[in-house]
Amino acid sequence: MSLKVKDISEIMEEYAPLNLKESYDNVGLMIGDPECEVKSILVALDCTMKTIEEAEENNCNLIITHHPLLFRKPSSITTETLQGRKIMEIIKNGINLYSSHTNLDSTDCGINDLAMQLLEFKNYDVIEPSSINAGDRQVGIGRIINLSNPTTLEELCEKAKEAFEICTLKYSGEDHQIIKKVAVINGSGSDFLMKAKALGADCIITGDTTYHYVSDLQEEGISIIDVGHFESEWPGMKIVGKWLENRIRFMGYSNNVLISNEAVSPYKYK
Repeated sequence: MSLKVKDISEIMEEYAPLNLKESYDNVGLMIGDPECEVKSILVALDCTMKTIEEAEENNCNLIITHHPLLFRKPSSITTETLQGRKIMEIIKNGINLYSSHTNLDSTDCGINDLAMQLLEFKNYDVIEPSSINAGDRQVGIGRIINLSNPTTLEELCEKAKEAFEICTLKYSGEDHQIIKKVAVINGSGSDFLMKAKALGADCIITGDTTYHYVSDLQEEGISIIDVGHFESEWPGMKIVGKWLENRIRFMGYSNNVLISNEAVSPYKYK
């Protein structure tokens, strides 16, 4: 019996239920046929043209991304837009596209929790708990922890570099500030900075911060470590890809799950 797209959807949705997504989000099977037999799977953060070409070259007829290509409904699908060209290329080559976004952020052992694991943080709480009843599981956006061993901002920056596999980052605050409570929000955390502040965080690790938020928080003695949007999510997404491969093997299937080599941040640093 072959593995179908709908089987992968069920596996992903058991891990990250669709009802955990934020109201503004769009998740699940974006493009494709649920009954299509899966060949190989490509895991990426974004559905870029290079990612699509990579899937074609590696005989992958299913791409799983974190960020949804169809975040907002297109008014048209033509070659005149980048999104239209991507959709047409995907359909033309018989590729299926599935996205797991804010539901994967929120879920137990999702991107937020994986970020905490990479930082070697344990016994933490959720910043914005989901209204969905998930039993004993901790679900929702963001995580926050009281450090059992307070550290300096400088030391925490180095820890973040190692955890997220980066050489540089942006941060605000005094290097020797003692950090006792840390909030972590993967991706763009701006919407949750004030909630983290209200919960008593004296340092927030996130990505995609903007000047005025950071400036105001710095005046109030709250430090920011901005590791980058891509950088805060891709290490966790690679772990999810490996988990999916192991899950498929446990079910008795041998389909390859490839981690994209074309998944890179659009930013460069000098």
